[in-house]
Order: sequence, then structure tokens, then C-alpha cells
Amino acid sequence: MFELIRPDMNVDFVGKRSIWAGISVVGFLVTIALFFSKGVNYGIDFTGGAEMQVKVPATWEISKVRESLEKGGVKDSKVQQIGEAGEHQYLVRVQGTEKELQSVSSKVSEIFTSVATAEKADGFEVLRTSVVGPAAGESLKESGLLSMIYALLCILVYVTVRFDSRYSPGAVIALFHDTVITFGILILLQVPFDLQILAALLALIGYSNNDTIIVYDRVRETLQNHPKFTIEQAVNRAINETLGRTILTSLSTFLSVLALYLFGGKVIEGFALTLMVGIIVGTYSSIFIASSIVIAITKYQEKRELHAKIHGRPSASKA
Repeated sequence: MFELIRPDMNVDFVGKRSIWAGISVVGFLVTIALFFSKGVNYGIDFTGGAEMQVKVPATWEISKVRESLEKGGVKDSKVQQIGEAGEHQYLVRVQGTEKELQSVSSKVSEIFTSVATAEKADGFEVLRTSVVGPAAGESLKESGLLSMIYALLCILVYVTVRFDSRYSPGAVIALFHDTVITFGILILLQVPFDLQILAALLALIGYSNNDTIIVYDRVRETLQNHPKFTIEQAVNRAINETLGRTILTSLSTFLSVLALYLFGGKVIEGFALTLMVGIIVGTYSSIFIASSIVIAITKYQEKRELHAKIHGRPSASKA
């Protein structure tokens, strides 16, 4: 039987938990700095605007596309090449008021058609058009934030019922950690944040929580089978015993999402990239963050119980 990790392996993961915590804190601070310095590159789903995917004549470069829009009166547009260079396809994003957006797509089409006709160049085609009003964008932004908060609250309740109060904070903090760090990387890369990215973050919350639950199950089982183990020993053994499964699961999922990123086209590129980053961050947090928080909370409860016992006050029993 194939074994990626030897069953007798005993790496001291928890012994260096302060280092992992420091790395995560740095990641949080960098994300906050990026949020206020570079800002989130919101897509039209959240800001409101028009987005057109167009195919232009083979002789046109991206500078020609931008110049045509400027001369045609479409100001502050964003043009991005997509696909292979030989496909000559571009995304044109334009922001404006609700009234302006109703006519902007036809205006862009008229501009390119006019320029192509004047140059006697064939090949212009509008492949896709998407229009979202500013009010709808703000509503979607608020709904997206609430959906992530509700997901984290539901997981908090689930883990509390499934395990006990020592485990639930670690699971939720680890998921929050995964979302924030992944969000920071998206800001750094200036990936357009749209509904697909939001869906990827919600999928990441579920995926990462599953990996954390596996580790928690093994911690609880180890404590039941070895009642004399300290919480550090139990967590360390649990991580070592589940490490092979964690690596294989994360690697297979990562390769599947990588295939989507490479061959799925521009439409799902952002979704796949978010999941790839999230899988790496989520695997890290399941091993180093969630387990460290369980240790911290358990040791805190043990100190409280010892203090209550010394002073003759009853302590709250663990679930």
C-alpha cells in the first residue's frame, strides 16, 4: 500500500507554533496595508458598469483599441487583452451612471464598427456584453459580505455542536485567516473582484473547514485513546497522522483547479486562481493555525480550572 508519509513520523509542528502565528500576523498586516494602499480592484458586479468582450481586426493592438475609445468619447475605460494574442480579444470596462450604462455598449460597438469600416478592416465582433447598475453593485457588495459572515457563524455553531467550545474558535479563526490572506493576495495581483471571486471564497471556506475537521477528529480520538497525553502531544500526533491525507487531498484538488486555470478560459480564470491560492493557505492554516488555537484555548481552560480548584470554586466542566 502506497504511503506518502511514514506512520511513525513525528515532526514537532506545535513546538514552532509561535513562528507560524507570527507569519500569519504579518500576512494580516500586509493585507491591511494593501487594502488601504492599492485598494480592491472591484469588478463591475460590485461597482456597476458595462463590460464588453470584443474581437477586433488582426492589425489592431491594445493601444489602437484604447485610442479608438478615447477619440469616440468613451472616457476612463479599461481595456484588457484576454486569451491568446492571436485571438485578438479584449475586455472593455466602462463605468458610469445608470442612464449612461444603458447606451454605452451600443456606443462602444458603433465606435469600433466605424473605425474598422474606415480602415476597411474585417474581424470586429461583440462576443459578450454585461451591464450592472451602480445601485445593484452596492447591493451585491453588501450581500456578498453578509454571506461570508453567515457562513462563518454557521460553521462556528456546527463545530461547537460537533466538538466543544475549545475547538470552534480555532476553526472560525482559521477560516477567517484563509479568507483574509487570500483576499490580500488578490489585492496584490489586482485580480478583478467579482461574483466569481466571491463564490470561490465561499467554496474555500467549506473546503478549508473540512480539512480542519479531519485534524480535530484525530485530536479528539488521540485524547480519548491516550488520556495521559498533554494537548500539545495529542495535537502533534494528530497532525502527523493526518499529514499524508492532507497533502494528497490538497495536491489532487490543486492540480484539478490548476487545469481549470490553464485550460478553462478567461471566464473562470479568476475563480480558479482564487481557489489555487486558497487551497495552499487553507492547508497551511489547518496544520499550523487551527491546531495552535486549540492548544491555547485548552491550556487557558486548564489554568482556569486549576485556579478554581485551588480557591475552592467549582469550575465549568468541559463538554
